[in-house]
Amino acid sequence: MKNRTNSDIATGLLTVREVAEYLRVHQATVYRLLKEQKLPAFRVGSDWRFNREVIERWTIQEQKLPEPSA
Repeated sequence: MKNRTNSDIATGLLTVREVAEYLRVHQATVYRLLKEQKLPAFRVGSDWRFNREVIERWTIQEQKLPEPSA
């Protein structure tokens, strides 16, 4: 794994791989959620970036959502 610099950590920005590791899902799942516009992110050129704080809030919000009725 690439060593992160202090400036990378200070910005709180994550890559697709790092978000997948954080959420404990496959990278393909992250890309699917991006395609469905269900995961907060932004592009830097052709790469996706995620704000760590926003992802943490998103996970809390997703846990609070009621399950869909069957």
